[in-house]
Amino acid sequence: MFVEVPAATPAGHAETPTVPSRAGRVRRGLAPYLYLLPAVVLLIVWIYKPLGETIGLSFYKWNMVPTSPKVPVGMDNYVRVLSLPELHQALRNTIVYVLAFMVFSLLLPMVVALLSNRVAGRWKTLYQALIFVPFLITPVAGSAIWRWLFNPEGGTIPRMAATLGFELGNVFREPGLAMLGVVLIVGWQMLGFGVLVISAGLAGINPDYASAAALDGASQATITRKITLPLLSPTLVFLGLMTILLGAQWAYPIIDIVTQGGPSGASTNIYYLLYQFGFQNFDAGLSAAAGTLFFLGFGLIAVVFVRVSDRLSFYDN
Repeated sequence: MFVEVPAATPAGHAETPTVPSRAGRVRRGLAPYLYLLPAVVLLIVWIYKPLGETIGLSFYKWNMVPTSPKVPVGMDNYVRVLSLPELHQALRNTIVYVLAFMVFSLLLPMVVALLSNRVAGRWKTLYQALIFVPFLITPVAGSAIWRWLFNPEGGTIPRMAATLGFELGNVFREPGLAMLGVVLIVGWQMLGFGVLVISAGLAGINPDYASAAALDGASQATITRKITLPLLSPTLVFLGLMTILLGAQWAYPIIDIVTQGGPSGASTNIYYLLYQFGFQNFDAGLSAAAGTLFFLGFGLIAVVFVRVSDRLSFYDN
């Protein structure tokens, strides 16, 4: 039995490296993009295609009935929506919602995270888990619970208020209290998310900075103010941007369940207004025009916020 032995390379001569063919180089260059292809397809199908259809629909008048024709109206939908007093009220309410949610997504989570960070062992995890639990409850279930708690006929919260000498009445039907009730429910759910994000930011801060400052005689308050909060600024900027962009979306399901935008639009916001235009008034063109304007407005806010985020954030590198 004979075995073919490859010829040995002469001494002093290196093997000639194999040069990949042009097709091989093309395949290697395309490989990373093929991994991204499923995500790109999903983005196009679920985000960019509906966005393009919405912008196109904003130039038509259509009652959402498949058999009815779409009537071109040019820029009339944009003129109409900008002149509606309902839009101005919804914009004011949305600004109030976002400012109020900052308390529950930034200020309170920062206080809770800093306090729980001083707790050692399993108790720290337990405290953070208890605070995070409301975020796991669906808005429908959470709203049902709060409606029962605020029930003017035997609800726990009105009864407790009555013992203290306050008469709440129907909170979700009072113009001055309906928005406050929505803020309370949304804030109760979002507090845990803010605590989780800020706790993750605190875990990423090198403890050597605080130890060195303590050796120099700095108090805990000084360490928090001069070291912890500046190094936490990227996390706080992220939470602030999320609150601005998503605050109105967080409030939408709660508004739909507990107040339906009332009374007299006192608790509505821009997303619930889109729902009313499209699915209550059956004016798809007007709803699409309003949605396009909101998209451009939030996009501009996001671009400006991202541009100035480097000036608002402090990094340790």
